[in-house]
Amino acid sequence: RSSWLLLAPLLSPPVPVITAPPCSLCPEGAHRFQWIRNLVPEFGISSSHVKVLSSPAEFYELLKVQIKTAKQRVVMASLYLGTGLLEQELVDCLEETLEKSLQAKGSSNLRVSILLDYTRGSRGRKNSRTMLIPLLQRFPEQVRVSLFHTPNLRGLLRLLIPERFNETIGLQHIKVYLFDDNVILSGANLSDLYFTNRQDRYVLLQDSPEIADFFTELVDAIGDVSLQLQRDDTVQMMEGMVHPYQGDKMAYCEIANRRVMEVINSARTRQELLHAKTFHSSQQGSALLSQQGSEAAGGLKPEPDTWIYPLIQMKPFGIQIDEMVTETLLTEAERDARIYLTTGYFNLTQAYMDLILGTRAEYRILLASPEVNGFFGAKGVAGAIPAAYVYIEHQFYSEVCYLHQQERVQLQEYSRAGWTFHAKGLWLYLAGSDLPCLTLIGSPNFGYRSVHRDLEAQVAIVTENKALQQQLHQEQEQLYLCSGVVSSSTFEQPNRYVKLWVKLVTPLIKNFF
Repeated sequence: RSSWLLLAPLLSPPVPVITAPPCSLCPEGAHRFQWIRNLVPEFGISSSHVKVLSSPAEFYELLKVQIKTAKQRVVMASLYLGTGLLEQELVDCLEETLEKSLQAKGSSNLRVSILLDYTRGSRGRKNSRTMLIPLLQRFPEQVRVSLFHTPNLRGLLRLLIPERFNETIGLQHIKVYLFDDNVILSGANLSDLYFTNRQDRYVLLQDSPEIADFFTELVDAIGDVSLQLQRDDTVQMMEGMVHPYQGDKMAYCEIANRRVMEVINSARTRQELLHAKTFHSSQQGSALLSQQGSEAAGGLKPEPDTWIYPLIQMKPFGIQIDEMVTETLLTEAERDARIYLTTGYFNLTQAYMDLILGTRAEYRILLASPEVNGFFGAKGVAGAIPAAYVYIEHQFYSEVCYLHQQERVQLQEYSRAGWTFHAKGLWLYLAGSDLPCLTLIGSPNFGYRSVHRDLEAQVAIVTENKALQQQLHQEQEQLYLCSGVVSSSTFEQPNRYVKLWVKLVTPLIKNFF
C-alpha cells in the first residue's frame, strides 16, 4: 500500500504549516510538530517535570518509592508481573500502602488498578494471577486486576495452540506505571530482569495530573473490555460486556474501539479548551489559570516548553494513531536531520523500511546483537529466534548496500556482557542541531506485531528546553556507546551463521515475533 495514502489525513490542509525556525515558539505556542494534536490530546508541561532514568535498578527503586507514597491511585499496565522475589517485594509494597490507607481513614481513598495480558499472565502454575490474588482477597473494594485477551485468539485456534505459542496471536503490550499524578512511561515489564540487567528506557512525568488522568482513563477503558480476575482465580467479564473470544468478534472490537476513542477524543477536547483558555488568559496578561482536576491556587504556572502526545496503536480495534504519526515523522524528516531509532527486536514493517530507505534523513539504528537478544539461549524453537533476527538484519543491511545508502543508514548492535537489550523508541535531531527536540518512548518495537497484533502506547515528547534536550541526548549516547557498527564482516562471524531451516521458516513466521 502507499504510505502517502495512509498519511493523506495528516498532510491535508487542516494541518498547520510551521514556518517558524525549527522547534521555536511562535506567539500561539505552536511548534513544528503541533500537527500531532489533530489526532491526539496535547499536554503542555514544564520541562522541569520530566526526568529521564537510565538503569533498571533506578526504575525498580522508583516504582517502590512511588507505590509507598501513593495516596489516591496506583495504575499499572504491563505485559505481565513476574513471580520472583523482587516482584513479590512490589506486591508487598502495594499491600503495605493499601493497609496504611485503610488504617488512616477507616475507608480508603486509594484505588489500585492493574492491567496485564491474559495469556502471558496465566502462563505456568505460578504466574501473575497467583501473585495478585492475595491483594484481591484482602482488599476487594480497592483492587482491580484486568486481564486483556485478544479477540483474535478464539475457537479452534484457541484450543489447538499451546501455552506460550498462543502469545504470538496478540497481546496487551502497553507499559504505563502511574502513581497519583506521576507517570512512568517505559518499554519495561514488571519482572526481575527488567529491574536488574535488561536495558530499557524510562521517563518520569512528575506532577502531571492531566496526563495521569488520560492514562488512568485509557487503562480503565481497556480494563472494561478485559477479563476481570476474581478472588478464586477465575475470570469473568463485566456485566453486559461482549466476551473477547466467546462473543461476536466484530461487536467486541466495535465496543473496544468506542471506549478507547472516547478517552482520546474527550481528552483532546479538554486540552483544546484548556489551550484556548490559556491563550486567552495570556492575551489578557493573566498567568494564573484554573485547570480542571488540578489545584490551581498555588501560584504562577510556568509557560509550557515541553509537549506530551500519547500515541495509541490498537489495530485489532481499528486504532492506528501511532503508526500514522511514526510514518509521518519518518516521511517529513528533512535532509541532514538525524534519526536515532532503537528496537530490541529488529523486525521493521515494510512501510517503515521503505520510508527509511527512501527518505532523506540520516538514520542510526540500534538493535540487539544475538547475545543480548532476550531469546538467546532459550529452549526449543524459541532458541532459534535470535538467528531469525540476524537473518532479517542481514537482509535489510544487504538492501542498504544495494541502494548505496551505507553512509546515510547505519546499523549498530548493542552488546554488553551479562545484559540483555529491550530499549525501543527514537530521537529526532533537526538539521544543524546537536540535540534532539523530539523523542518517542513507550512499548512499540516498530515491527509487525506492534503495528498489527498487540495493544501499544507510547508518547511523543517535544521540547524546546535545552536542559531536557541534553538529558535525552545523554540517554541516546549512553545506549549507543555500548554498540558497534554493523558491516559486511559482521555477518561472516561464526556466531552469525543462520541454519537453512531458519532462513526458510523466517519469512513465514516473522509476523508473529
